[in-house]
Amino acid sequence: MTIRLQGDVERGEVNGLEDLEKPLILEEKIVVIDDNHETDQDQESTGSIGMVLLCTFVAVCGSFEFGSCVGYSAPTQSAIREDLNLSIAEYSMFGSILTIGAMFGAITSGRIADFIGRKGAMRLSACFCITGWLAVFFSTGPSSLDAGRILTGYGIGVFSYVVPIFIAEIAPKNLRGGLTTLNQLMIVTGSSTAFLIGSAITWRGLALTGIVPCVFLLAGLCFVPESPRWLAKVGLEKEFREALQKLRGKDADVTREAAEIQVYLETLQALPKAKLLNLLESKYIRSVIIGVALMVFQQFGGINGIGFYASETFASAGLSSAKIGTIAYACIQIPITMLGAVLMDKSGRRPLIMISATGTFLGSFLAGTSFFLKGHGLLLEWVPILAVAGVLIYVSAFSIGMGAVPWVIMSEIFPINIKGIAGSLVVLVNWLGAWAVSFTFNFLMDWSSSGKSKLLHILRPGTE
Repeated sequence: MTIRLQGDVERGEVNGLEDLEKPLILEEKIVVIDDNHETDQDQESTGSIGMVLLCTFVAVCGSFEFGSCVGYSAPTQSAIREDLNLSIAEYSMFGSILTIGAMFGAITSGRIADFIGRKGAMRLSACFCITGWLAVFFSTGPSSLDAGRILTGYGIGVFSYVVPIFIAEIAPKNLRGGLTTLNQLMIVTGSSTAFLIGSAITWRGLALTGIVPCVFLLAGLCFVPESPRWLAKVGLEKEFREALQKLRGKDADVTREAAEIQVYLETLQALPKAKLLNLLESKYIRSVIIGVALMVFQQFGGINGIGFYASETFASAGLSSAKIGTIAYACIQIPITMLGAVLMDKSGRRPLIMISATGTFLGSFLAGTSFFLKGHGLLLEWVPILAVAGVLIYVSAFSIGMGAVPWVIMSEIFPINIKGIAGSLVVLVNWLGAWAVSFTFNFLMDWSSSGKSKLLHILRPGTE
Protein backbone atom coordinates (compact mmCIF):
# COMPACT_ATOMS: atom_id res chain seq x y z
CA MET A 1 0.00 0.00 0.00
CA THR A 2 0.90 3.48 -0.23
CA ILE A 3 -0.32 4.32 2.29
CA ARG A 4 0.46 7.45 2.74
CA LEU A 5 2.99 9.94 4.23
CA GLN A 6 2.40 13.62 3.90
CA GLY A 7 5.32 15.15 2.01
CA ASP A 8 5.58 18.14 4.29
CA VAL A 9 6.15 15.87 7.25
CA GLU A 10 8.83 13.87 5.44
CA ARG A 11 10.82 16.97 4.64
CA GLY A 12 10.58 18.27 8.18
CA GLU A 13 8.51 21.31 7.32
CA VAL A 14 5.67 20.59 9.70
CA ASN A 15 5.39 21.77 13.27
CA GLY A 16 2.10 20.02 14.03
CA LEU A 17 -1.38 19.16 12.76
CA GLU A 18 -4.80 20.26 13.80
CA ASP A 19 -6.80 17.32 12.45
CA LEU A 20 -7.53 15.66 9.12
CA GLU A 21 -9.26 18.81 7.95
CA LYS A 22 -6.30 21.07 8.77
CA PRO A 23 -3.09 19.15 8.09
CA LEU A 24 0.32 20.65 7.63
CA ILE A 25 -0.62 24.31 7.63
CA LEU A 26 1.01 27.58 8.52
CA GLU A 27 4.49 26.10 8.73
CA GLU A 28 5.81 28.96 6.60
CA LYS A 29 4.89 31.55 9.20
CA ILE A 30 6.65 29.66 11.92
CA VAL A 31 9.77 29.26 9.82
CA VAL A 32 9.89 33.01 9.22
CA ILE A 33 9.81 33.58 12.96
CA ASP A 34 12.65 31.13 13.46
CA ASP A 35 14.95 32.09 10.62
CA ASN A 36 17.26 34.27 12.67
CA HIS A 37 17.53 31.79 15.50
CA GLU A 38 17.25 28.39 13.89
CA THR A 39 20.91 27.50 14.35
CA ASP A 40 20.83 28.31 18.04
CA GLN A 41 17.61 26.38 18.43
CA ASP A 42 19.08 23.36 16.69
CA GLN A 43 22.15 23.48 18.89
CA GLU A 44 19.98 23.59 21.99
CA SER A 45 17.79 20.80 20.69
CA THR A 46 20.69 18.43 20.21
CA GLY A 47 21.57 18.59 23.88
CA SER A 48 19.73 15.31 24.50
CA ILE A 49 18.33 13.23 21.64
CA GLY A 50 18.11 9.94 23.50
CA MET A 51 14.46 10.41 24.43
CA VAL A 52 13.60 11.62 20.93
CA LEU A 53 15.16 8.50 19.43
CA LEU A 54 13.32 6.30 21.91
CA CYS A 55 10.02 8.01 21.06
CA THR A 56 10.69 7.52 17.36
CA PHE A 57 11.58 3.85 17.81
CA VAL A 58 8.37 3.26 19.75
CA ALA A 59 6.22 5.14 17.23
CA VAL A 60 7.59 3.38 14.15
CA CYS A 61 6.51 0.07 15.64
CA GLY A 62 3.14 1.28 14.38
CA SER A 63 4.62 1.79 10.92
CA PHE A 64 6.08 -1.73 11.03
CA GLU A 65 2.64 -3.02 12.03
CA PHE A 66 1.18 -1.17 9.04
CA GLY A 67 3.54 -3.00 6.71
CA SER A 68 2.85 -6.34 8.40
CA CYS A 69 -0.87 -5.97 7.75
CA VAL A 70 -0.34 -4.98 4.12
CA GLY A 71 2.09 -7.83 3.47
CA TYR A 72 0.07 -10.56 5.18
CA SER A 73 -2.16 -11.64 2.29
CA ALA A 74 0.60 -12.21 -0.28
CA PRO A 75 2.39 -15.29 1.16
CA THR A 76 -0.75 -16.81 2.72
CA GLN A 77 -3.23 -16.87 -0.15
CA SER A 78 -2.96 -20.50 -1.23
CA ALA A 79 -2.76 -21.84 2.34
CA ILE A 80 -5.79 -19.91 3.61
CA ARG A 81 -7.88 -20.81 0.59
CA GLU A 82 -6.97 -24.48 0.97
CA ASP A 83 -7.47 -24.68 4.75
CA LEU A 84 -10.74 -22.75 4.88
CA ASN A 85 -12.00 -23.73 1.42
CA LEU A 86 -12.40 -20.12 0.26
CA SER A 87 -13.41 -19.10 -3.22
CA ILE A 88 -11.62 -16.44 -5.24
CA ALA A 89 -14.37 -13.97 -4.33
CA GLU A 90 -14.10 -14.72 -0.61
CA TYR A 91 -10.33 -14.37 -0.54
CA SER A 92 -10.46 -11.22 -2.65
CA MET A 93 -12.84 -9.73 -0.12
CA PHE A 94 -10.50 -10.76 2.69
CA GLY A 95 -7.50 -9.18 1.00
CA SER A 96 -9.19 -5.96 -0.06
CA ILE A 97 -11.33 -5.23 2.99
CA LEU A 98 -8.19 -4.07 4.77
CA THR A 99 -8.33 -0.91 2.67
CA ILE A 100 -11.95 -0.23 3.68
CA GLY A 101 -11.02 -0.40 7.34
CA ALA A 102 -7.98 1.77 6.72
CA MET A 103 -10.10 4.36 4.93
CA PHE A 104 -12.39 4.72 7.94
CA GLY A 105 -9.37 4.77 10.22
CA ALA A 106 -7.77 7.56 8.24
CA ILE A 107 -11.00 9.58 8.19
CA THR A 108 -11.43 9.44 11.96
CA SER A 109 -7.77 9.48 13.01
CA GLY A 110 -7.37 13.24 13.25
CA ARG A 111 -10.23 13.71 15.67
CA ILE A 112 -9.21 10.66 17.70
CA ALA A 113 -5.65 11.95 18.02
CA ASP A 114 -6.95 15.36 19.10
CA PHE A 115 -9.41 13.90 21.62
CA ILE A 116 -7.28 11.29 23.43
CA GLY A 117 -3.80 12.44 22.39
CA ARG A 118 -1.17 10.99 20.10
CA LYS A 119 -0.20 8.26 22.55
CA GLY A 120 -3.84 7.42 23.19
CA ALA A 121 -4.50 7.11 19.47
CA MET A 122 -1.54 4.77 19.05
CA ARG A 123 -2.74 2.64 21.97
CA LEU A 124 -6.21 2.44 20.45
CA SER A 125 -4.76 1.46 17.07
CA ALA A 126 -2.64 -1.25 18.63
CA CYS A 127 -5.68 -2.70 20.41
CA PHE A 128 -7.64 -2.78 17.15
CA CYS A 129 -4.75 -4.55 15.41
CA ILE A 130 -4.28 -7.10 18.20
CA THR A 131 -8.00 -7.89 18.21
CA GLY A 132 -7.96 -8.22 14.44
CA TRP A 133 -4.97 -10.55 14.40
CA LEU A 134 -6.55 -12.79 17.06
CA ALA A 135 -9.74 -12.94 14.99
CA VAL A 136 -7.70 -14.03 11.97
CA PHE A 137 -5.76 -16.60 14.02
CA PHE A 138 -8.91 -18.26 15.35
CA SER A 139 -10.82 -18.02 12.06
CA THR A 140 -12.75 -21.00 10.79
CA GLY A 141 -14.49 -19.24 7.92
CA PRO A 142 -14.63 -16.08 5.82
CA SER A 143 -16.71 -14.02 8.27
CA SER A 144 -14.17 -14.05 11.09
CA LEU A 145 -11.35 -13.56 8.60
CA ASP A 146 -13.01 -10.45 7.19
CA ALA A 147 -13.83 -9.12 10.66
CA GLY A 148 -10.21 -9.47 11.74
CA ARG A 149 -8.92 -7.94 8.53
CA ILE A 150 -11.16 -4.88 8.76
CA LEU A 151 -10.15 -4.34 12.40
CA THR A 152 -6.46 -4.39 11.49
CA GLY A 153 -7.28 -2.08 8.59
CA TYR A 154 -8.88 0.45 10.92
CA GLY A 155 -5.86 0.26 13.19
CA ILE A 156 -3.34 0.93 10.45
CA GLY A 157 -5.52 3.72 9.08
CA VAL A 158 -5.08 5.54 12.38
CA PHE A 159 -1.38 4.63 12.49
CA SER A 160 -0.88 6.12 9.03
CA TYR A 161 -1.87 9.52 10.39
CA VAL A 162 -0.70 9.61 13.98
CA VAL A 163 2.78 8.07 13.67
CA PRO A 164 4.35 10.68 11.31
CA ILE A 165 2.55 13.44 13.18
CA PHE A 166 3.83 12.29 16.57
CA ILE A 167 7.39 12.04 15.27
CA ALA A 168 7.22 15.46 13.63
CA GLU A 169 5.88 17.01 16.83
CA ILE A 170 8.50 15.58 19.19
CA ALA A 171 11.60 15.87 16.98
CA PRO A 172 13.86 18.95 16.87
CA LYS A 173 14.13 20.73 13.51
CA ASN A 174 17.54 19.36 12.59
CA LEU A 175 16.39 15.74 13.02
CA ARG A 176 12.76 15.99 11.96
CA GLY A 177 13.16 15.20 8.27
CA GLY A 178 15.37 12.17 8.78
CA LEU A 179 13.28 10.72 11.60
CA THR A 180 9.96 11.07 9.80
CA THR A 181 11.46 9.29 6.77
CA LEU A 182 11.72 6.22 9.01
CA ASN A 183 7.93 5.94 8.89
CA GLN A 184 7.84 4.97 5.22
CA LEU A 185 10.97 2.84 5.54
CA MET A 186 9.47 0.84 8.40
CA ILE A 187 6.23 0.31 6.47
CA VAL A 188 8.22 -1.26 3.65
CA THR A 189 10.33 -3.22 6.14
CA GLY A 190 7.21 -4.58 7.83
CA SER A 191 5.75 -5.64 4.51
CA SER A 192 8.98 -7.33 3.41
CA THR A 193 9.30 -9.08 6.78
CA ALA A 194 5.77 -10.46 6.44
CA PHE A 195 6.67 -11.77 2.98
CA LEU A 196 9.80 -13.48 4.28
CA ILE A 197 8.33 -14.95 7.47
CA GLY A 198 5.14 -15.97 5.67
CA SER A 199 7.23 -18.07 3.31
CA ALA A 200 8.47 -20.15 6.25
CA ILE A 201 5.55 -20.48 8.72
CA THR A 202 1.82 -21.14 8.62
CA TRP A 203 -0.75 -18.41 8.02
CA ARG A 204 -1.97 -18.67 11.60
CA GLY A 205 1.57 -18.31 12.89
CA LEU A 206 2.11 -15.27 10.69
CA ALA A 207 -1.04 -13.72 12.18
CA LEU A 208 0.47 -14.07 15.65
CA THR A 209 3.69 -12.36 14.54
CA GLY A 210 1.56 -9.35 13.62
CA ILE A 211 0.83 -8.87 17.33
CA VAL A 212 4.53 -8.47 18.22
CA PRO A 213 4.96 -4.85 16.97
CA CYS A 214 1.82 -3.87 18.87
CA VAL A 215 3.19 -5.35 22.10
CA PHE A 216 6.43 -3.41 21.70
CA LEU A 217 4.44 -0.27 20.96
CA LEU A 218 2.16 -0.61 23.99
CA ALA A 219 5.11 -1.33 26.29
CA GLY A 220 7.22 1.49 24.87
CA LEU A 221 4.47 4.09 25.21
CA CYS A 222 4.72 3.69 28.99
CA PHE A 223 8.21 5.21 28.92
CA VAL A 224 7.85 8.12 26.48
CA PRO A 225 6.18 11.53 26.93
CA GLU A 226 3.07 12.75 25.14
CA SER A 227 3.41 15.19 22.25
CA PRO A 228 4.10 18.64 23.76
CA ARG A 229 2.05 20.30 21.03
CA TRP A 230 -1.03 18.28 21.89
CA LEU A 231 -0.58 19.02 25.59
CA ALA A 232 -0.35 22.73 24.82
CA LYS A 233 -3.39 22.55 22.59
CA VAL A 234 -5.60 21.04 25.29
CA GLY A 235 -4.38 23.55 27.87
CA LEU A 236 -2.15 21.30 29.99
CA GLU A 237 0.54 23.94 30.46
CA LYS A 238 2.52 22.20 33.19
CA GLU A 239 2.55 18.83 31.41
CA PHE A 240 3.43 20.60 28.15
CA ARG A 241 6.60 22.14 29.56
CA GLU A 242 7.58 18.94 31.38
CA ALA A 243 7.22 16.86 28.20
CA LEU A 244 9.20 19.38 26.15
CA GLN A 245 11.94 19.51 28.76
CA LYS A 246 12.10 15.72 28.88
CA LEU A 247 12.50 15.55 25.11
CA ARG A 248 15.17 18.23 24.88
CA GLY A 249 17.15 17.33 28.02
CA LYS A 250 17.04 18.64 31.57
CA ASP A 251 19.69 21.29 30.89
CA ALA A 252 18.22 22.58 27.61
CA ASP A 253 16.55 25.99 27.41
CA VAL A 254 13.10 25.35 25.91
CA THR A 255 11.68 28.85 26.46
CA ARG A 256 11.86 29.93 22.81
CA GLU A 257 10.50 26.66 21.44
CA ALA A 258 7.63 26.70 23.95
CA ALA A 259 6.74 30.26 22.89
CA GLU A 260 6.81 29.28 19.20
CA ILE A 261 4.45 26.38 19.82
CA GLN A 262 2.01 28.64 21.63
CA VAL A 263 2.07 31.21 18.81
CA TYR A 264 1.59 28.47 16.24
CA LEU A 265 -1.45 27.03 18.00
CA GLU A 266 -3.05 30.46 18.51
CA THR A 267 -2.63 31.31 14.83
CA LEU A 268 -3.88 27.89 13.80
CA GLN A 269 -7.13 28.37 15.67
CA ALA A 270 -7.74 31.69 13.90
CA LEU A 271 -7.64 30.24 10.37
CA PRO A 272 -10.96 29.89 8.50
CA LYS A 273 -12.06 26.41 7.43
CA ALA A 274 -12.22 25.65 3.71
CA LYS A 275 -15.23 23.78 2.33
CA LEU A 276 -15.46 21.12 -0.34
CA LEU A 277 -17.14 23.45 -2.84
CA ASN A 278 -14.15 25.80 -2.61
CA LEU A 279 -12.15 23.19 -4.51
CA LEU A 280 -14.24 23.85 -7.61
CA GLU A 281 -13.12 27.46 -7.84
CA SER A 282 -11.05 28.27 -10.92
CA LYS A 283 -7.96 29.20 -8.92
CA TYR A 284 -7.90 25.77 -7.22
CA ILE A 285 -9.35 23.34 -9.76
CA ARG A 286 -6.09 22.74 -11.65
CA SER A 287 -4.17 21.68 -8.54
CA VAL A 288 -7.10 19.51 -7.41
CA ILE A 289 -7.22 17.73 -10.79
CA ILE A 290 -3.47 17.12 -10.66
CA GLY A 291 -3.62 15.74 -7.13
CA VAL A 292 -6.56 13.44 -7.80
CA ALA A 293 -5.15 12.26 -11.15
CA LEU A 294 -1.81 11.35 -9.58
CA MET A 295 -3.58 9.16 -7.02
CA VAL A 296 -5.72 7.53 -9.70
CA PHE A 297 -2.64 6.68 -11.77
CA GLN A 298 -0.79 5.49 -8.67
CA GLN A 299 -3.49 3.09 -7.51
CA PHE A 300 -4.94 1.89 -10.79
CA GLY A 301 -1.45 0.99 -11.95
CA GLY A 302 -2.10 -2.14 -9.89
CA ILE A 303 0.43 -1.95 -7.06
CA ASN A 304 -1.95 -3.27 -4.41
CA GLY A 305 -3.02 -6.18 -6.57
CA ILE A 306 0.59 -7.23 -7.03
CA GLY A 307 1.56 -6.52 -3.44
CA PHE A 308 -1.43 -8.28 -1.86
CA TYR A 309 -1.26 -11.40 -4.01
CA ALA A 310 2.36 -11.66 -5.15
CA SER A 311 2.87 -15.30 -4.21
CA GLU A 312 -0.15 -16.53 -6.17
CA THR A 313 0.89 -14.40 -9.14
CA PHE A 314 4.26 -16.15 -9.27
CA ALA A 315 2.61 -19.54 -8.88
CA SER A 316 0.19 -18.78 -11.72
CA ALA A 317 3.15 -17.99 -13.96
CA GLY A 318 4.49 -21.49 -13.39
CA LEU A 319 7.40 -20.62 -11.10
CA SER A 320 8.62 -23.85 -9.52
CA SER A 321 8.62 -22.25 -6.07
CA ALA A 322 6.46 -19.17 -5.57
CA LYS A 323 8.35 -18.55 -2.33
CA ILE A 324 11.48 -17.66 -4.30
CA GLY A 325 9.66 -14.90 -6.13
CA THR A 326 8.06 -13.64 -2.92
CA ILE A 327 11.42 -13.53 -1.14
CA ALA A 328 12.98 -11.64 -4.05
CA TYR A 329 10.06 -9.19 -3.94
CA ALA A 330 10.64 -8.66 -0.23
CA CYS A 331 14.38 -8.16 -0.53
CA ILE A 332 14.20 -5.57 -3.31
CA GLN A 333 11.68 -3.21 -1.69
CA ILE A 334 13.82 -1.82 1.14
CA PRO A 335 16.97 -0.72 -0.75
CA ILE A 336 14.93 0.71 -3.64
CA THR A 337 12.77 2.72 -1.23
CA MET A 338 15.92 4.11 0.40
CA LEU A 339 17.30 5.03 -3.02
CA GLY A 340 14.06 6.80 -3.90
CA ALA A 341 14.28 8.88 -0.73
CA VAL A 342 17.80 9.98 -1.66
CA LEU A 343 16.84 10.86 -5.24
CA MET A 344 13.64 12.70 -4.27
CA ASP A 345 15.21 16.14 -3.92
CA LYS A 346 18.27 15.61 -6.12
CA SER A 347 16.54 14.61 -9.36
CA GLY A 348 13.30 16.54 -8.98
CA ARG A 349 9.72 15.33 -8.74
CA ARG A 350 8.70 15.30 -12.39
CA PRO A 351 11.72 13.41 -13.84
CA LEU A 352 11.53 10.83 -11.06
CA ILE A 353 7.84 10.14 -11.54
CA MET A 354 8.27 9.92 -15.34
CA ILE A 355 11.12 7.42 -14.97
CA SER A 356 9.09 5.48 -12.43
CA ALA A 357 6.02 5.39 -14.69
CA THR A 358 8.15 4.13 -17.57
CA GLY A 359 9.56 1.38 -15.37
CA THR A 360 6.14 0.28 -14.18
CA PHE A 361 4.98 0.11 -17.80
CA LEU A 362 7.96 -2.04 -18.71
CA GLY A 363 7.40 -4.35 -15.74
CA SER A 364 3.70 -4.71 -16.51
CA PHE A 365 4.46 -5.39 -20.18
CA LEU A 366 6.93 -8.17 -19.34
CA ALA A 367 4.58 -9.79 -16.81
CA GLY A 368 1.67 -9.53 -19.24
CA THR A 369 3.78 -11.02 -22.02
CA SER A 370 4.66 -14.00 -19.83
CA PHE A 371 0.99 -14.86 -19.26
CA PHE A 372 0.22 -14.30 -22.94
CA LEU A 373 2.92 -16.80 -23.88
CA LYS A 374 1.67 -19.27 -21.29
CA GLY A 375 -1.90 -18.97 -22.55
CA HIS A 376 -0.79 -19.76 -26.10
CA GLY A 377 1.74 -22.46 -25.18
CA LEU A 378 4.70 -20.49 -26.54
CA LEU A 379 8.22 -20.34 -25.09
CA LEU A 380 7.01 -21.92 -21.85
CA GLU A 381 10.51 -22.04 -20.38
CA TRP A 382 10.63 -18.24 -20.52
CA VAL A 383 7.26 -17.66 -18.85
CA PRO A 384 8.41 -17.83 -15.18
CA ILE A 385 11.51 -15.75 -15.92
CA LEU A 386 9.54 -13.01 -17.63
CA ALA A 387 6.91 -13.01 -14.87
CA VAL A 388 9.43 -12.66 -12.05
CA ALA A 389 11.48 -10.09 -13.96
CA GLY A 390 8.35 -8.09 -14.80
CA VAL A 391 7.06 -8.01 -11.23
CA LEU A 392 10.45 -7.10 -9.76
CA ILE A 393 10.99 -4.34 -12.33
CA TYR A 394 7.48 -3.05 -11.63
CA VAL A 395 7.98 -3.02 -7.85
CA SER A 396 11.40 -1.39 -8.14
CA ALA A 397 10.13 1.32 -10.45
CA PHE A 398 7.07 1.97 -8.31
CA SER A 399 9.08 2.16 -5.08
CA ILE A 400 11.52 4.67 -6.51
CA GLY A 401 8.91 7.18 -7.63
CA MET A 402 5.23 6.41 -8.09
CA GLY A 403 4.89 5.30 -4.48
CA ALA A 404 6.04 8.43 -2.65
CA VAL A 405 6.30 11.25 -5.22
CA PRO A 406 2.53 11.77 -5.73
CA TRP A 407 2.16 12.42 -2.00
CA VAL A 408 5.01 14.91 -2.04
CA ILE A 409 3.59 16.70 -5.09
CA MET A 410 0.16 16.77 -3.49
CA SER A 411 1.52 18.48 -0.39
CA GLU A 412 3.32 21.08 -2.52
CA ILE A 413 0.67 22.11 -5.04
CA PHE A 414 -2.25 22.86 -2.71
CA PRO A 415 -2.47 26.36 -1.20
CA ILE A 416 -2.42 26.40 2.58
CA ASN A 417 -6.05 27.44 2.96
CA ILE A 418 -7.38 24.37 1.08
CA LYS A 419 -4.62 21.88 1.90
CA GLY A 420 -6.70 20.11 4.54
CA ILE A 421 -9.90 19.53 2.57
CA ALA A 422 -8.05 18.86 -0.69
CA GLY A 423 -5.75 16.41 1.07
CA SER A 424 -8.76 14.59 2.52
CA LEU A 425 -10.27 14.26 -0.97
CA VAL A 426 -7.02 12.89 -2.36
CA VAL A 427 -6.69 10.37 0.49
CA LEU A 428 -10.25 9.19 -0.10
CA VAL A 429 -9.57 8.68 -3.82
CA ASN A 430 -6.38 6.81 -2.95
CA TRP A 431 -8.07 4.36 -0.59
CA LEU A 432 -11.02 3.78 -2.92
CA GLY A 433 -8.59 3.00 -5.72
CA ALA A 434 -6.65 0.66 -3.45
CA TRP A 435 -9.85 -1.23 -2.62
CA ALA A 436 -10.99 -1.46 -6.24
CA VAL A 437 -7.66 -2.86 -7.41
CA SER A 438 -7.10 -5.28 -4.52
CA PHE A 439 -10.66 -6.64 -4.80
CA THR A 440 -10.74 -7.17 -8.58
CA PHE A 441 -7.15 -8.34 -9.11
CA ASN A 442 -7.80 -12.04 -8.44
CA PHE A 443 -10.84 -12.04 -10.71
CA LEU A 444 -8.76 -10.61 -13.55
CA MET A 445 -5.97 -13.12 -12.91
CA ASP A 446 -8.53 -15.93 -12.95
CA TRP A 447 -9.93 -14.76 -16.28
CA SER A 448 -8.77 -17.62 -18.52
CA SER A 449 -8.60 -17.98 -22.30
CA SER A 450 -11.95 -19.76 -22.30
CA GLY A 451 -13.39 -16.79 -20.44
CA LYS A 452 -12.11 -14.46 -23.15
CA SER A 453 -13.71 -16.63 -25.81
CA LYS A 454 -17.03 -16.43 -24.01
CA LEU A 455 -16.77 -12.67 -23.85
CA LEU A 456 -16.03 -12.49 -27.56
CA HIS A 457 -19.04 -14.73 -28.19
CA ILE A 458 -21.26 -12.29 -26.28
CA LEU A 459 -19.86 -9.32 -28.16
CA ARG A 460 -20.15 -11.04 -31.55
CA PRO A 461 -23.24 -13.33 -31.55
CA GLY A 462 -23.08 -16.28 -33.85
CA THR A 463 -19.28 -16.62 -33.72
CA GLU A 464 -17.14 -19.09 -31.77
